[in-house]
Amino acid sequence: MNTLNPNLTLLHSLISEWENECVEFKEANDNFSTSDIGKYFSALSNEANLRNRSSAWLVFGVNNKTRETTGTTYRSESERLYSLKKQITDGTGAGTFREIHEVFDGDKRILLFEILPAPRGLPFAWSGHYYARSHESLTALSDEKRDEIRSQTMAPDWSAVICQDASISDLHASAILKAREAFTAKHSGRIDAETIAVWSDSDFLDRAGVTISGHITRAAILLLGKPESTHFISPYVAEMTWKLEGEERAYEHFHPPFILTSSLLYQRIRNLKLTLLRPGDLIAFEVPKYDQRIILEALHNCIAHQDYTRAERIVVTEKPHELIFQNAGSFIDGTPEDYITTNKTPTQYRNRFLTTAMVNLRMIDKMGFGIHDVMFRGQAKRFLPLPEYDSLDPAHVTLTLPGRFLDENYSKALMAHPDLGFPEIMALDLIQKGRQFSEDHLISQLKKKNLIEGRKPNFHVTSSLALSQEQRADYIKNRAFDDPYYCHLILNYLKQYGRATRSDLDMLLREKLSATLSEPQKTRKIGNLIQKLKHNGEITLIGKTKQAVWILVNSSQTLVNSSQSRQ
Repeated sequence: MNTLNPNLTLLHSLISEWENECVEFKEANDNFSTSDIGKYFSALSNEANLRNRSSAWLVFGVNNKTRETTGTTYRSESERLYSLKKQITDGTGAGTFREIHEVFDGDKRILLFEILPAPRGLPFAWSGHYYARSHESLTALSDEKRDEIRSQTMAPDWSAVICQDASISDLHASAILKAREAFTAKHSGRIDAETIAVWSDSDFLDRAGVTISGHITRAAILLLGKPESTHFISPYVAEMTWKLEGEERAYEHFHPPFILTSSLLYQRIRNLKLTLLRPGDLIAFEVPKYDQRIILEALHNCIAHQDYTRAERIVVTEKPHELIFQNAGSFIDGTPEDYITTNKTPTQYRNRFLTTAMVNLRMIDKMGFGIHDVMFRGQAKRFLPLPEYDSLDPAHVTLTLPGRFLDENYSKALMAHPDLGFPEIMALDLIQKGRQFSEDHLISQLKKKNLIEGRKPNFHVTSSLALSQEQRADYIKNRAFDDPYYCHLILNYLKQYGRATRSDLDMLLREKLSATLSEPQKTRKIGNLIQKLKHNGEITLIGKTKQAVWILVNSSQTLVNSSQSRQ
């Protein structure tokens, strides 16, 4: 290999990586269709935009099956070759090749057509039709990809800005090694590990989308930079803070390289074991309070989507029974519910360059599945309450991750019914947290499966499983009985004692109502029961002061006569 010829070195590098969405090889003789070249230009430029690549390549003179250089006779006259640029401009309306590189591999002539990515927000078409790539195949640009490009704003990407005067020596060697390992695993089905291993660090970082043409970006500093390199992004802040709250208090700050220090922050979290008895088991089941994959998914989302222009740190607060993750900036494409309940794929990102780099390094999932699959379904598989996003603060994204069993009946229901759909799991989670929801079809499904009891809105998760003596007491305490049960208690009380003040009835019923009701709710509940009996003509009120008493209707005349005789 002639390493003194940069274009020849580039050729062999492209061949070693082989075809992907941003590289296409053709043998191509002089009759190769200009229309087909235009289609490939449209597809490759659009894919380069979507994948944050600095260039895409159409290569003539290489067999696309054997990877051998065969040479090409395409437009051997220089003037005719470079006239292709204008033809492409005419067909696209704006874009054309950045450069056409002619290189000889021995006596074999090779053409490297360098294609710039389509402009932000503007996909390239050829003769009115938009093209893309699916692996090595030429396809129409899907609506999803077109929307992703068109939704891009023209505002600069903070994470893609070049850090002037920074060099590869400002990156952490261990972080680069970790990045290579992650990139190799991510692309194992497409690029041989041996091929990646021989890439220089500079070449690797460009291909991983961390640097741009060898220049150090802000994304590179965040993910791979030495701790002392953060001055390159000053006055912006690159810092994560772990904070312990409770009987003990502690904190620690973590700086780049985030690809390494995010795991160090995870290790500071106290991850004790929780125990729960599975249905039918005699030996307790143990599960860690927190799952490492869920924590890193949440933390890496904070890194990827932080609004760094706000100059705030990312904060992870550890409380006795929960973790709280907070980053600056709101969701910019949809709401948390879109990603929790549907298969929504984000079409735009606050830090697009950083996000793409983190995808290449296996730190996040660009398709938006991480929230649904990793964090929410992952928590349900551990039989713990689901995470919650706080929607009250538009300036921050705040995620709370529970680290305890809230209602063991909920956890046991998930164990006993592994076939529950995710909407049903979410409904059970809301019920165990005392939250209301209006999906009547879910209420009906859960009742049919005997998973909930009570009346709307005071549902609770059914305990249809074997319970200990202590658990039985808790279950009876939390269970809500039907109204006739409470009315029967009031009538029996009046039959036995003849009369009752409101205070007497409060004492009779308050402790028998479901423990899931608040004290004001219990007061209203008792008042409603009394009024119900009054409207049914079963009881009546004698007197109008605080000393007024409730009596049975058929006892009212006796009470009046007795009162008159005493006078």
